[in-house]
Amino acid sequence: MKLNLTRPLIFFDLETTGVDVSRDHIVELSYIKLCTDGSEETKTLRIRPATPSGQTVHIPEASSAVHGIYDNDVADCPTFRDVAYELHQIFSGCDLAGFNSNKFDIPLLVEEFLRVGVSLDLSNSRFIDVQNIFHKMEQRTLVAAYRFYCHKDLTAAHSADADTRATREVLEAQLDTYADTLPNDVAGLAEFSAMNHNIDFAGRYIRDEQGREVINFGKYKGRFVKDVFPRDPGFVGWIQQGDFTLNTKQVTEQLFRKYTQR
Repeated sequence: MKLNLTRPLIFFDLETTGVDVSRDHIVELSYIKLCTDGSEETKTLRIRPATPSGQTVHIPEASSAVHGIYDNDVADCPTFRDVAYELHQIFSGCDLAGFNSNKFDIPLLVEEFLRVGVSLDLSNSRFIDVQNIFHKMEQRTLVAAYRFYCHKDLTAAHSADADTRATREVLEAQLDTYADTLPNDVAGLAEFSAMNHNIDFAGRYIRDEQGREVINFGKYKGRFVKDVFPRDPGFVGWIQQGDFTLNTKQVTEQLFRKYTQR
């Protein structure tokens, strides 16, 4: 079944220095951009992980062992700051799809933009997480999903390009396999593949069924933001000074202003 697109949809995958969204960096990004006119754009970028000031960040050996990218492989590559404008132009106004992308790839991508002072507005974007669809239907990994749905072995797993292409193929196969269950439009797939209605990408704040902002961590977990923030600004200050993602801190500030500056 063919995807019904109302705006461009980007399948993408990241290889990184680790799995901590607040600390780790992108070393490779691959994407396939499907446009509403049927055209496609495909690209893979190697990125030298660096601090906002440009200081190179070492790729841990444990991470290199997974994706095969070492410090020497990216020594002459651009930093994220160098490619931020290009990527901003590519991703702006698009819906996004990936494998475990709602939990990891999208939050880390947004975090990298924020580190270099660029805001990627995804407030109107829809997110399709192919892993969530797979877990709701079958409960397995990308390699198993590729074998199950596409009847092929993913021999180059943990290569961003291979994983990106495999994720697209898996979604297309899922649309055929569950033709009577899955919608073939991006909005419907985004809703189906969402696990939580996150406000920030790390899921520290979520919305309940009535759309109310709920704190999803710490001592106030399960409490409404509107009840906590005006009464305990110290909690807000602790978040802003703590080891949280820049996106979480940005959302915290927005929510604090919403409920205290009236």
